[in-house]
Amino acid sequence: MRGQCGAVKPGERAPGVLAFALARPYLIPDQGEVIDMTNGTNRILDEFAKVMTDAAGAAQGVRREFETLFRSQAERMLHSMDLVQREDFEAVRDMAVKAREENAALLSRIEALEAKLAGGESAKKSTSSTQSKK
Repeated sequence: MRGQCGAVKPGERAPGVLAFALARPYLIPDQGEVIDMTNGTNRILDEFAKVMTDAAGAAQGVRREFETLFRSQAERMLHSMDLVQREDFEAVRDMAVKAREENAALLSRIEALEAKLAGGESAKKSTSSTQSKK
């Protein structure tokens, strides 16, 4: 009935040993006997659930730490690249659009003045040429 080390072989029962729902033998240190753990499945599942809950909490903590680290590294890299912020870029873009519109308006005014000036000079030439013939 006893194995090599004085323990009960799996599947055998020692006298005075509690029978549990799990068929794994466990050694009781004080008595030197092996007990089949068959009623402790709920306890084992509860312990497993606690371990998994703790592992999930630890994984979330690691995720938060990684996100914080990644965000700080990305911000540091962007600051070292000397990039402009979006608001500044949009303000300068609006100023450039307004300057182009003003340039187009000024160009049309210059063309109108040149046309007026060219029309006035041709009229002066024609009147001066008629006066010189007399």
